[in-house]
Amino acid sequence: MSLQEIHSRIAAACAKAGRDPASVTLIAVSKVQPNERVSAVLEQGHRCFGENRVQEAAGKWPDFRAKYDGINLHLIGPLQTNKVKHALDLFDTIHTLDREKLARKLATEAQARGTCPPLFIQVNTGEEAQKAGVPPTAVDGFVADCRTMDLPLRGLMCIPPVDEEPALHFALLAKIAARNGLSGLSMGMSSDFEAAIALGATHIRVGSAIFGARVPVSPTK
Repeated sequence: MSLQEIHSRIAAACAKAGRDPASVTLIAVSKVQPNERVSAVLEQGHRCFGENRVQEAAGKWPDFRAKYDGINLHLIGPLQTNKVKHALDLFDTIHTLDREKLARKLATEAQARGTCPPLFIQVNTGEEAQKAGVPPTAVDGFVADCRTMDLPLRGLMCIPPVDEEPALHFALLAKIAARNGLSGLSMGMSSDFEAAIALGATHIRVGSAIFGARVPVSPTK
């Protein structure tokens, strides 16, 4: 599927929901994609990309930034506290703030730098033991704690369980965000982004529908 087709589907979903397509940011998920596929999307004019791992992004994006202006890079995978400094050097937005220790590390580094990228709190809407994220019942308190640290919260993010109706999780995320005065909703992927848009998504994360099937990288990369 082409990038143009994705934009057409976004426009149609927004029209159905009575929304402006400009209110939805398309994050092209370029994790474990070969550089030639990423270059092809950049050549089409797209500039907003998502990566899962700090190390992979560090090996890929400095060269792309040197060649293409206006790149906006989002961290959509887990962030270890020992990689916070490197992440802040690389990423324009972080979608995976999920615990107090990470919040404090980000706050300390942000204070030292005098700046911090916008942050999304990852919510484990399905309360899955193997998945990162703040449990839904703990989000209000975590938001309050982050605000006492002066962290720039943009919104909430979720990855619904693969075997459940995603719209239920998108609706839950939207409800929690509204209750906490957060406007950003990072939700929806290749298979369900239209449903996410209908429920208020401001950022959708689309990988395979743009790039094709992922190409695994060596574990040493």
